[in-house]
Amino acid sequence: MSNTNQQYDAAVQSCRDIFISKTKDYGTAWRVLRPISIVDQIFIKAQRIRTIQEKGTQRVGDDIAGEFKGMVNYGVIGLIQLELTNSAVEDLPVAEVERLYAEKIAFTKSTMLDKNHDYGEAWRGMSQESYADLILMKLMRIRQILANEGRTLISEGIDANYVDIINYSVFALIMIEEGKHKG
Repeated sequence: MSNTNQQYDAAVQSCRDIFISKTKDYGTAWRVLRPISIVDQIFIKAQRIRTIQEKGTQRVGDDIAGEFKGMVNYGVIGLIQLELTNSAVEDLPVAEVERLYAEKIAFTKSTMLDKNHDYGEAWRGMSQESYADLILMKLMRIRQILANEGRTLISEGIDANYVDIINYSVFALIMIEEGKHKG
């Protein structure tokens, strides 16, 4: 499990570095995104991975690992936006963004550790195709929850789906780093 901890932290660090650098370049322009727009941004990335997997080729130079990193970061944006309910779009200081990012990743990692305990790291035996498919399914669930005005009867909410999207993406990055999946 300690190897998973280290690998998880390394994968997240590369995502975080991109996120913070983009925050320094663009500010928090993402604050303008409504929930469905965040879902659509993740959808675009997951669908691109699936299309590349199915066609076996790609024409745009951005690699699959970069798309998974983008899904981690949009998942974090989704979690932050759920918390920041103020509809006024304000630019957040970089230090506040770093704090919020760390907070959301800590919660997501804690969830991963709990599930890893119960599932015995079953994710290590999954295909990259399954990660893409499961992420697409989670996005469909979020869309349905949004259509239901955020209400569920017995199911987890939007936040739990973002957590799973982040974790599946981190797992994919770990498997790419290990050379077990295409990057």
